[in-house]
Amino acid sequence: MAQRDRVMRMSVEQPLWRALAGYRVLTMIYAIGLFAAAHDGFARPWLAIAYFAVLGVWTLATLPKVASAAACTKPFLAADLAVALTGILITPLADAAQRVHDGGPTLPSIWTAGSVLAFAVKGGWRWAALASTLVAVANLVERGTPARDTVHNVVLVWVASIAIGYVVEVARASERTLARALEIEAATRERERLARDIHDSVLQVLAMVQRRGAVIGGEAAELGRMAGEQEVALRTLVSGGLVPVSRASEDAAQGAVVRSVEEDEPDDDGPVDLRSLLAPHAGSRVSLAEPGAPVPLAPRAAREVA
Repeated sequence: MAQRDRVMRMSVEQPLWRALAGYRVLTMIYAIGLFAAAHDGFARPWLAIAYFAVLGVWTLATLPKVASAAACTKPFLAADLAVALTGILITPLADAAQRVHDGGPTLPSIWTAGSVLAFAVKGGWRWAALASTLVAVANLVERGTPARDTVHNVVLVWVASIAIGYVVEVARASERTLARALEIEAATRERERLARDIHDSVLQVLAMVQRRGAVIGGEAAELGRMAGEQEVALRTLVSGGLVPVSRASEDAAQGAVVRSVEEDEPDDDGPVDLRSLLAPHAGSRVSLAEPGAPVPLAPRAAREVA
């Protein structure tokens, strides 16, 4: 039984989603630990405890949402960012004013970056820029004044999220390019397999009908002539389907596109399939017998033979 090629797709994003899920859990634990270590200095610790209860339940309950791009929907991203922004904005209400003025961490702390990174992985650098800008505004409102450390943290999150979003877009484009190349390669191999089967069966039958019809004569001769014409047409079709193609890739806004480009002139630097040069000479009076596999020759030798 003939073996057929299968095109396997691999997602370059999946490791990013797994890393993001782990990051969210670890940073949630880190934020709760910061609060536990300094809860005595909070003006309203009960408000912080209530927020961390919501944060913990939200983080663990939404782990399936950050498992893949399909599960990470726009409503989830909006709600996730709202949880982060709420934690930043209520920090002055829960924490002491002096700690906020001195640059103390917000309630969600670095957990907020996980929400921004989800935007970056899902939608690329544009979505990351939007989310990080909202986080920057919330941090500036929380501090009241654009302190040096606040601006530093805001710029760091903004640049990192946009860079990761851009890398994700490039990785997606590369994945699409690779997938299209694999599909074209599989289709080419399938055409070669079919060409070998046709050569071993149908073409031989047509050639036999042509020869027998010429011998018998009469109506059989006309049938043989028609069989000969169909044999030539079929051989030309098979040969044309096996002409080597070059793959040209272009990076468009929606991703990379791979298309097959027929080569008008043979490349002087590589071998040429002799069958592609001989096929145009076949006709009702000229029979072309060829193997089912390519016949590579040097370009000059192939042209001389043709």
